[in-house]
This record gives sequence, structure tokens and C-alpha cells, in this order.
Amino acid sequence: MSPDSTRLITPLKNELREDLRLVAQMIEPGSRVLDVGCGEGELLSYLYQHKNVDGRGMELSQGGVNSCVRNGLSVIQGDADNDLHDYPPHAFDYVVLSQTLQATRNPHDVLRHLVRIGRRAIVSIPNFAHWRMRLRLLTEGRMPRTAALPHHWYDTPNIHLCTILDFIDLCDDEKIKVERSVALDDLGQAYRLNPRGRLANLLAAQGLFLLQGRS
Repeated sequence: MSPDSTRLITPLKNELREDLRLVAQMIEPGSRVLDVGCGEGELLSYLYQHKNVDGRGMELSQGGVNSCVRNGLSVIQGDADNDLHDYPPHAFDYVVLSQTLQATRNPHDVLRHLVRIGRRAIVSIPNFAHWRMRLRLLTEGRMPRTAALPHHWYDTPNIHLCTILDFIDLCDDEKIKVERSVALDDLGQAYRLNPRGRLANLLAAQGLFLLQGRS
């Protein structure tokens, strides 16, 4: 851990969200981690306590940054669209972007930066091809809302919705290696499905990917 990581980290009051627990399982102990869009620092706090990481965070909302700092986490205010270019190549072992890519203005560029900054990147996305989304569009004729995508069309931060297959296609186009991929249900539990298959694209509410950029 870094010299300043000896400061007190406030223990988590609640259990870690299941999809974030799966993210944590992908991260080796003692790693250097950047969590982009870290919210109030739940994942970083867990990684400090259980994996002895050298962790940093970037969060857009001032409230999230303030909460992280109060809890002893090293987090700065930043925007994935504008601030990732400041980091040098391979500055971290892992860069995490959880449920945030679809809210960026330039997801293509953000993804390139993630695999440049980190030796590996961990990305999770909500799946717009989930069967509930398709059914509501078909039967109601309105933009659907689900647990993974709870906002109305007019107040959603999500501006680049995609499916699991869309995301895998983007990685293939960019020659980004998908080392591991997991299809998740509404609660963040893993399915025993191949995320590259059409069945996972239909049934999974979320996709989780461990990525490695071009060498």
C-alpha cells in the first residue's frame, strides 16, 4: 500500500453490492487500483480492508467526493470524459468503471483510456437488450425502466445505451482482449451463461468484463 494508506478507513456499514463484490474478486491483493466514478467509495473501502490495495478514486459529484474523503479515501473530483488523459500509461494495475460508461459523452475514448491507464480494466454496463426492456417497449411503447436503468427518459444520465453484444463488438473492433466476462441478473448475481451468446444478451440485466488493451 502507499505511504498515505495507513490513515484510518471507515469500515463499511452495509454489505457490498453483489456486482461490486464480483469486481473485487477480479482484483489481486496489493494492486494499484483507480475507481472511476467511485460514488461514495464502497468498492474502494472494501478493497482497502480486504485486499490491501493502493486505491485511488475519481468522482464527478462533489457530494460523493466529500463522503469518500470523510471516510479516509483518496478521491478527487473528476470527469471520465475530460480527465483520464492526464494519467500516464500503466499507472495502475486495474482501472474500474462500474455502471458508468453509458453516462459518458465519448464512451469509445473513455474505454481506450481505461486500457491505457490500467494494465487491466474492469467495466460493467447495464444491458439494454434485457428481456424486460424489450417487453416493455413492445407492450407499452414507452422507454422502459428497470432496476439497472431506473430513470425516466427525460432525466436519465445514460446517453449511450448499449447491449452486451454491442460492447463486445466494440472491444473486438478496438482489439481489446476480453479476459473474462460475466452475465449478471437484476441483483448482480452471476448467470452460468456465455456473455457472447444471444441467450445472455436476452436474459442478463448487466454485463461485467475484465479487459486488457493492446500490448
